[in-house]
Amino acid sequence: MIDIMFETLTDRLLELGHSAHRFGPGEFLFRGGDEVRSLHLIDEGEVHLIRHQVDGFVLILQRARAGAVIAEASLFSERYHCDAVAVKSTQTLSFPKSTIRTELSRDPGFAEAWSAFLAREVQATRLRAEVLTLRTVAERLDAWIGSNEGRLPDKGKWNTIAKEIGTSPEALYRELAKRRKARGRSRPAWS
Repeated sequence: MIDIMFETLTDRLLELGHSAHRFGPGEFLFRGGDEVRSLHLIDEGEVHLIRHQVDGFVLILQRARAGAVIAEASLFSERYHCDAVAVKSTQTLSFPKSTIRTELSRDPGFAEAWSAFLAREVQATRLRAEVLTLRTVAERLDAWIGSNEGRLPDKGKWNTIAKEIGTSPEALYRELAKRRKARGRSRPAWS
């Protein structure tokens, strides 16, 4: 049912005035501290919402793909609190912040679709928070795999998973190597 509500929000957003933007890999949609003027719906590609830690570690707060709204919590903020960077060629549709806020107060159907979308985002955020509370890389990886249909993405994306579960790529690779060795070099379902 949540997926249907989310589709409704996307449909409702597309009825509003918007503009298309293209971003190459590594380009920023916005940086922390920038004024919030619009919200972006990912049309194609992938964008990461990231926060740089004091120790240089990069934490991925959101991994947004086609159909996702990036930094939706910024709707009621003056400035962004993190960076949004395209990780591959990406197209977004941007909607003026003022238009969305007006629509929320004017149209109860839009407000309901927005609320359903936010509920889904809260659920995903709570899951991520729980994963990050787990003590070991093995526990975090198990939780991540369990919440992602029991599969890891292609090998080239493992660095991203390391960031999502709050560990170093090296620690993740060591855990994956231990699992391969424990299975006697047979190809596990999640590889």
